[in-house]
Amino acid sequence: MTEPSAQNAGDDGTLAIYVHWPFCAAKCPYCDFNSHVRHGGVDQARYAAALVRELETARVQTGAQTVTSVFFGGGTPSLMEPATVERVLEAIARLWPATDDCEISLEANPSSVEADRFAGYRDAGVNRVSLGVQSLRDTDLRFLGRLHDVAAARRAIDIARSTFDRMSCDLIYARPGQTVAAWESELDEMLAFSPDHLSLYQLTIEPETPFHRLHAAGKFVIPDDDRAADLFETTQIRCAAAGLPAYEVSNHARPGAECRHNLTYWRGGDYVGVGPGAHGRITVDGIRHATATALRPEDWLGAVEESGHGRVETTPLSDEERAEEFLVMGLRLGEGLDLARFRRRYGYEFDPKTLDLLEHEGLIRRPAGDRIAATGAGMLVLNSLIAELGSRTRLATEAPSGYAGSVAPSGPASQPALERTW
Repeated sequence: MTEPSAQNAGDDGTLAIYVHWPFCAAKCPYCDFNSHVRHGGVDQARYAAALVRELETARVQTGAQTVTSVFFGGGTPSLMEPATVERVLEAIARLWPATDDCEISLEANPSSVEADRFAGYRDAGVNRVSLGVQSLRDTDLRFLGRLHDVAAARRAIDIARSTFDRMSCDLIYARPGQTVAAWESELDEMLAFSPDHLSLYQLTIEPETPFHRLHAAGKFVIPDDDRAADLFETTQIRCAAAGLPAYEVSNHARPGAECRHNLTYWRGGDYVGVGPGAHGRITVDGIRHATATALRPEDWLGAVEESGHGRVETTPLSDEERAEEFLVMGLRLGEGLDLARFRRRYGYEFDPKTLDLLEHEGLIRRPAGDRIAATGAGMLVLNSLIAELGSRTRLATEAPSGYAGSVAPSGPASQPALERTW
């Protein structure tokens, strides 16, 4: 096979791979992810073959970039048989070179955790697991529609800790009636497990979910903005004191234990997305493309078996769209935005007067080097901050300072399926 052009690569020649397993034992009432329940079971050998074939098609486009991470997300990937995971990882190893320390993550729900199954994932090559604990209170687990209880969550954490090199846990806060004191107590219980990484998400009411209908009908009330801000600030303080500072809005890690896969998203790197409803960003002939596959598993499966892929979208991104994504993603990170890279890659720069004003108002800071980052106060109003910065950009070779350019996110931007088990 003729190798694709060297232009078929991101600016650092590396690649992440996202594998979506869309099946769940039950659909959580707050979840708007592409997840499906199939009570009749799933033909895992057939889906594994389709995932391999879609990877082979992606390889033709990406060329021999070096894979730095693989992420099995869902859905509930811990419902996959270890042999299914192994078959996919063997295909990736055959198709692309990988770094020696390639991070291979798998999301797991505590209700589907078994010691033998976890050992099988480890033997297949998985070296990091992300557990969707979501709460350490049985009452709240029932409210969230989870199939496990706190005892199962604790057992899953113990198994994961003894099986894998690295472990992450998810929790959802800002639940109905939750006080700051109650959240502090629950968070301290989680920190006592000494996780390497925590993903801590505020409960949001997503359209077209059962929670959206129940909330609209007044069946439950979530904390107001002031209480949610207090819970967020408590999260930052408690985790930092325990040695897990925030490296992204909702993610905390011990130094060196940050999720490398999600960092690829937030830093604007290339990633292949395979499986039903998977998104990707790949560079072909020097142009970055957004990709998306069919949402319904059966539709995706039929398309792959017929044509080698299940993509329903492959859209070239303009420099303006790429710049907007880089801004939206980069400001989520504690390390902030590399201004020199922003200028070099996209030809845009921020209005200096706007940066000075936002710094004076305590919404951004300037870490070492040519960077800007959101402060704690800025993180609380991140969407507005991004919109303000986006509206105050200009081409690096055009217009005087103060020109209101066109890289202007109008509100919360869509993002790829970042690490969550919900």
